[in-house]
Amino acid sequence: METINVMLIDDHRVVRQGLRDFLELQGDIDIVGEASSGEEGVQLARELLPDVILMDLVMPGIDGVETTRRVKAASPSTRVIVLTSFADDDKVFPAIKAGAISYLLKDVSPEDLAHAIRAAQRNEAVLHPEVAAKLMQEFSAPRPGEAPVDQLTPREMEVLRLIAKGKSNKEIADTLIVSEKTIKTHVSNILSKLHLADRTQAAIYALRQRLVPME
Repeated sequence: METINVMLIDDHRVVRQGLRDFLELQGDIDIVGEASSGEEGVQLARELLPDVILMDLVMPGIDGVETTRRVKAASPSTRVIVLTSFADDDKVFPAIKAGAISYLLKDVSPEDLAHAIRAAQRNEAVLHPEVAAKLMQEFSAPRPGEAPVDQLTPREMEVLRLIAKGKSNKEIADTLIVSEKTIKTHVSNILSKLHLADRTQAAIYALRQRLVPME
């Protein structure tokens, strides 16, 4: 079983301890470090190069958005999961733009948090429903100059629509009755053709292009 190395960045010791207590019970998740501020988190991330970071947004010194930006610059392969208290925080969109792959609230169930960490390791996004709805509203208008959707094959269009619905590679593979490896190839092709960085951007693109209905 592959171990996922996780780092915690949160200025509340009790929050960090609660996360550690649960996550250390998972056989495939290892807590490799903790930081109580953004500055400390950036330095520790450079040293440890963790697979996944659980990131608070509101901290003394540099906030979680800037910390995410600096972490991604220092360790591009590290996936950042924002874990904060409010879905309507004005840092939601900046955090995602800074490179956070997922955005969850601190009241997330332990099981859902573990699922999000495993999904992040697979480079798959998980968004709190309220955040997903706000993203739909914020980014729903098509933008001039975007790569045209007609570059995609019919099968890639199917995959893109399922990505926008929040489906994982395995769920898409099961839906389309193909291998997960085939879906990974389709996802890679979609991102390349549309000049997108990740699945979150692909989902936003699909919403802007009206490829899926807004809920």
